[in-house]
Amino acid sequence: MLMPACYAYSGGAPRQNIRPALVCTRAQPHRLPMFIARTLNPPLAIALMLAATAFIASTTLLAKAIGAGHLGAPLHPLQISHGRFVFAFLLFASVAAIMRPRIEKPAIGLHLGRTLFGWGGVTLMFAAVAFIPLGDATAISFLNPVFAMMLAIPLLGERVGRIRWSAALIAMLGAMILLRPTPDSFQPAALLALAAAVSMGLEVIFIKKLAGREAPFQILLINNAIGVGIASLAVLPVWTMPTAQQWAALAAIGGLMAMAQTFFINAMARADASFVAPFSYATLIFAALYDAVIFGARPDVISVLGACVILSGAGLLAWREARLGRSKPAVPPSAGAAP
Repeated sequence: MLMPACYAYSGGAPRQNIRPALVCTRAQPHRLPMFIARTLNPPLAIALMLAATAFIASTTLLAKAIGAGHLGAPLHPLQISHGRFVFAFLLFASVAAIMRPRIEKPAIGLHLGRTLFGWGGVTLMFAAVAFIPLGDATAISFLNPVFAMMLAIPLLGERVGRIRWSAALIAMLGAMILLRPTPDSFQPAALLALAAAVSMGLEVIFIKKLAGREAPFQILLINNAIGVGIASLAVLPVWTMPTAQQWAALAAIGGLMAMAQTFFINAMARADASFVAPFSYATLIFAALYDAVIFGARPDVISVLGACVILSGAGLLAWREARLGRSKPAVPPSAGAAP
């Protein structure tokens, strides 16, 4: 049986008009190609990225409502992350049933590692937002590229220069500010968000290994399928029957996360990563806005200062990574960059 043949494509068009992608020939008309050429559209890319950040912030808002007991008896963070993976997988599986994509030689070991650390990061993040402001937890989570940079030294053999180390130190200083390390103001729950950033940093290492190997949709589908398995085993000791409101919120978390990942990938496909990636920091704005409107939480001076310092360090790191990435060959947008 003939299957689609995939090849690197630039369409012979100028670089500013067509984004390099992987294209599949239509040897089987009923099968959809895994990648297609995308016309660069920076305004649309910004809109898609902002929508993705709004969806991501919404998932943490709903997780806080469930974990803090606003929709019934509080559910364990393991149960919240279980709902996130179950309902996201159901959505992707439904799309797969329609698209019938070819699953082509998945690197199961890499998928397992990526999903394990991603599940851990999501669970820790959902635990953190039940106790500290959404803005603080979100800002601390932006340390994940910093930890990924540090971990890439022993795990990927990468070399890190002075600029990237400086960016990491700036971001870590912001984290220390948000942790409020004094006897009267220290927030132990902020350590959960810090651990989430470490776990997501490890996830990024596996995402780097997956980048360019497989189709984005295949990565998303396998990621959520494995996530269901891991989360289902972990939730068994703490699972309780959710209320109707909690079921709805869990379903919304899964659906919103699936949409966020999809919008993120499409944003990255329509503009250079160095241009569109900084707009992902809007997650912090949406998180703080949601927290203020729904829960009446107002960020104090320390929260604003810590968040600004972290964003400064993360922004410097993103700028440096973009400069370093210009000398490397382009690869299709990774499906794993969104939580």
